[in-house]
Amino acid sequence: MEENAARKSFLARWGVSLREKSRAFLLRCKNKAKSLLDGFLDFWSQTDWKVRLSFLFMGLGNVLYGQYAKGVIFFLIEVLFVVFMVFFGADALVGLITLGTVQSDPWSGKVGDNSIVLLLMGIITVFIVFGFLLVYVMSLKSAVKVRLTVVKGEKPRTFMEDVAAMSGKSFPAVALSVPLIGVLIFSVVPIVMMIVVAFTNYGDEIEVPTYLVDYVGLNNFVTIFSATGIGNTFFKILGWNLLWAVMSTFLNYFLGLGLALLLAKKCVIGKAFWRAFPILAYAVPGFITLIAFKFMFSTSGPINYYISSGHLHDELIVDFLGLDSTWTARIIGLLVNAWLTVPTTMLLATGILSNVQQDLYEAADIDGASKLRQFFDITLPYVIFATTPTLISQFIGNFNNFGTFYFLRGGITSEGYFNASDTDLLINWLYRLSIEKDYYNIGAAISLLIFIITSAISLLVYVRSGSYKREDTYR
Repeated sequence: MEENAARKSFLARWGVSLREKSRAFLLRCKNKAKSLLDGFLDFWSQTDWKVRLSFLFMGLGNVLYGQYAKGVIFFLIEVLFVVFMVFFGADALVGLITLGTVQSDPWSGKVGDNSIVLLLMGIITVFIVFGFLLVYVMSLKSAVKVRLTVVKGEKPRTFMEDVAAMSGKSFPAVALSVPLIGVLIFSVVPIVMMIVVAFTNYGDEIEVPTYLVDYVGLNNFVTIFSATGIGNTFFKILGWNLLWAVMSTFLNYFLGLGLALLLAKKCVIGKAFWRAFPILAYAVPGFITLIAFKFMFSTSGPINYYISSGHLHDELIVDFLGLDSTWTARIIGLLVNAWLTVPTTMLLATGILSNVQQDLYEAADIDGASKLRQFFDITLPYVIFATTPTLISQFIGNFNNFGTFYFLRGGITSEGYFNASDTDLLINWLYRLSIEKDYYNIGAAISLLIFIITSAISLLVYVRSGSYKREDTYR
């Protein structure tokens, strides 16, 4: 009874808090909308009819105030956008919503809609619309600016003067626009498409262009979190993935730091010689190293050869990476990943340790602090403070480490797992589902979950770290 009462009291408080937060959010939205409307009305009242014509015909205000070339360019952009929307863009937006209405029939030779092409074209069209709106706002600001110039009695800038300004103060913005467009095309558009695919039934039996793809809402996420083969596999792999990311990040970081501290000792002779070995290991391409380790730990590899040669009674073959070698394979993966990653951490820590103020250690020696105490009170806080962003990036890299177990143990499927092995990470499972088994919708949903998990952990750790809270500590 007491537990039920406490639960009801908690739910009541939570409901009240949720209602209060909802009201506050709606009030902020209302105030923001009112502020935008007031700003627009104020802007409208301060312009004249020449500027107002730019709301309908981009660049007309510039033309009426003497900036002919600039105004014509804005107007041509509007004309091209209207032509694009009439002949292609409108259909693309409809296709993004419907994902096609005509299904193909291979037997009769009927060609239908390709849902994925419609999805891609629709997303590109959405970006083009947003880009046009950005240019539209720029044209209005340009019309207002040239009007103010004329009102002040000054002469508007010519087209060549605008070009000269673009190569002067505005050059950084112009130069960055080119890579920005590349990022939008090759990074942002695929990411948005992947997010949209996560809410469709694309994959498995739905093959394009034979069948039409439909939106299924949150069904893919329900499948992942349900008590099915996919759901059970997801939670098993997620638990191992988090453990792997934490363990490998901890191991790589402190092994690299320890190696850097060891090589920083004055008693070490030939420091350049000893540093060369980890750097050489880092210089070899990672997949070559992984293939070499897979051969070394195989049943016919050199390690098993020496084990069987040293066994007196009968041949002993250790299946390091086999079906029943779960934790053996996981530990080997941790050690191999450390072999690949520790040199990076060592080089980073070496540079950071060279910037630590030696006065701190001298004062600690005077106070009688031991070397271990100096490490935990001086060295470690400073190194962690300086490398927190790098440490977070290493965690994310380890969380999405595709190559280690793909090359060491790829192709193995474990019992109790849906198209996965007991050493697969989410990124490996995603690859199997999407590329090998055509579960594109489930793979896209898992990709979105990976993004949410990694971004949430990264933001939480960084916001709570000293690098964020005490930025000026070591300045």
